[in-house]
Amino acid sequence: MKVVLTDQVFPSTDTERKILTDIGAELVVLDDSSPESIREGARDAAALLNTYAPIDRTTLEQLEECKVVARYGIGVDNIDLEAAREHGIVVTNVPDYCVDEVADHTIALLLAVTRKVVLGHAHTTGGGWGIDPLRPIQRLRGRSFGLIGFGNIAREVAARAQAFGLKVGAFDPYIVDDVLASRNVERIASLDDLLAGSDIVSVHVPLLDETRGLIGRAALDRMRPGAIVLNTSRGPIVDADAVIEALRSGQLGGAGLDVFPTEPPDHRSFEGVENLVVTPHAAFYSEGSIVESQTKAAGCIVSVLQGEEPRYRVN
Repeated sequence: MKVVLTDQVFPSTDTERKILTDIGAELVVLDDSSPESIREGARDAAALLNTYAPIDRTTLEQLEECKVVARYGIGVDNIDLEAAREHGIVVTNVPDYCVDEVADHTIALLLAVTRKVVLGHAHTTGGGWGIDPLRPIQRLRGRSFGLIGFGNIAREVAARAQAFGLKVGAFDPYIVDDVLASRNVERIASLDDLLAGSDIVSVHVPLLDETRGLIGRAALDRMRPGAIVLNTSRGPIVDADAVIEALRSGQLGGAGLDVFPTEPPDHRSFEGVENLVVTPHAAFYSEGSIVESQTKAAGCIVSVLQGEEPRYRVN
């Protein structure tokens, strides 16, 4: 059995190679992740391991032997789920491999923005001293923290935010009241209510047609003056250019962004925006989370190839 890894981004494939070898499968890593290369190199593959490379309808139609596409990460917007279903191809993801890492990173961005850590670092290493360049800094305790989405990661963010004394609410029409109540999180009836009533807004929804561009200029205009936006979810959900405009105009008080509509972003757009903290799509990462992702993604392939139901079926 041949398993093709479409786009290798990890330091090693030893973890998944061992898991697949144990069932007699051969792992082939493509040097080129273009659609043409995938269609040619995986035509006779029983399974695909996938990170970011797009797996569209045309590609799926040319996979003559494929039974499963296993994505290492959480989102599956780069895979045509309907086409996969039509062709009898199972799609899996790993929805729980980096929950703690992303939750920690979200709070790290919040603290960096509100405590002006990056600005203070630059001020001090540049020979400055004193708090005057950092003013104003607002106390966190008692401020309202609004979560857009209340899945696994958002729930962990809520727990961490509450430890800082933040009042946490969430907008998620797919979550029942009992789940929110069990976490002591207030249900916010609409996105507009959350935007208008939150000092801090943190994005935790998947990238879908209805969430693409969800936080754009109109949404930012509905937020409280001086509010903070955080995005550790998917880049196209938040219009980064609109966020930068709102920061420059003073409409927003700060922003922490780990993901961007286009990656890498144009770093020149950040110049002179002191109340912005950006990181290079790193929220998911720890040594442990990567091994967990590799193990679980390969495990899903093993399950399907052995005729079993995978742990993380998407379609």
